[in-house]
Amino acid sequence: MAAQKKRTEIAELGEFGLIDKLTAGFVPRNASTLRGTGDDAAVLGDEQGRRTVVSTDSFFEGVDFDLTYFPLKHLGYKVVTAAVSDILAMNALPSQLLVSLGVSAKIPVEALQDLYEGIAFACNEHNIDLVGGDTRASMTGLVISVTAIGHVDDNRIAFRNGAGQNDLICITGNLGAAYMGLQLLEREKRVLAGIADPEPQFAGYEYLLEKYLKPRPRTDIIAALADEQIVPTAMIDLSDGLASDLMQLCRASHCGARIYLERIPIAKQTSALAEEMHADPVVAALNGGEDYELLFTVPLSMQERIMGLGLVDVIGHITPESTGCFLVTPDGSDIRLKAQGFVEDEK
Repeated sequence: MAAQKKRTEIAELGEFGLIDKLTAGFVPRNASTLRGTGDDAAVLGDEQGRRTVVSTDSFFEGVDFDLTYFPLKHLGYKVVTAAVSDILAMNALPSQLLVSLGVSAKIPVEALQDLYEGIAFACNEHNIDLVGGDTRASMTGLVISVTAIGHVDDNRIAFRNGAGQNDLICITGNLGAAYMGLQLLEREKRVLAGIADPEPQFAGYEYLLEKYLKPRPRTDIIAALADEQIVPTAMIDLSDGLASDLMQLCRASHCGARIYLERIPIAKQTSALAEEMHADPVVAALNGGEDYELLFTVPLSMQERIMGLGLVDVIGHITPESTGCFLVTPDGSDIRLKAQGFVEDEK
């Protein structure tokens, strides 16, 4: 009788461990494939010194979005933002988009038209062409898969693995707002369950709803960096939370990091709702995800130039790999960063 094959639960590996395991045997075979798996987007080459970057994202109803409160027009815009954000994280600008759908029988044509109206708005706003896709039947609700394509000059591309010692750690925008927007929507859904004419209480938190339901891709940052001739040494988009994404960048760059709590930008509405819901806004900023801001590093010598942009906060610096990744509190305490939450260092 054959030995029973060992079963490994996905939770044992985690998201990134699973990706590493599944893609470990894939090696680029074509000269035009300059970077395959392991970064925010694939990189393809051409003869003119331009690089094509490609990334894909999938979104599942009931996992990534809830149609109870997610307007389809906003959902269309958001899936474009999510896909495009990976292109921006390579210091590239998006140019084309492919959208594939898995559609269940419960969804009418009019609903799909709303979805595509949001997609079209995002494409028009950011000068992106919709160039194809596919539509199939789905037994599990709405499924959306988006492939984004962009371009960047060879001398301007930014990978995750280029951060150097003492480089400055920079982020765009504020963090945690999207996560708190989701918490607000989920709270109102629970409170109003079973009520015939629900009236959700969103007053004063409109910014949080926009950050979750309709986040904007930071194409302005890529343009500003190009105008100032600044090329990040490493870059990643903030889709999984500051702690997780910073650790991914450090892992790729074989380095550590120190970021400072008082330098992490958190919006007033994020702090206000967190207090109302007895939550910690710092946890939201570190681990909330779906902010779709950009995290990148630049040499220390560029500090004045990067601060002059007015669009970026410097929150810390790169350290040797052996030092690990830490959050430094105002009183000087070190808290070791973890992909899910954080705990006091036991040194």
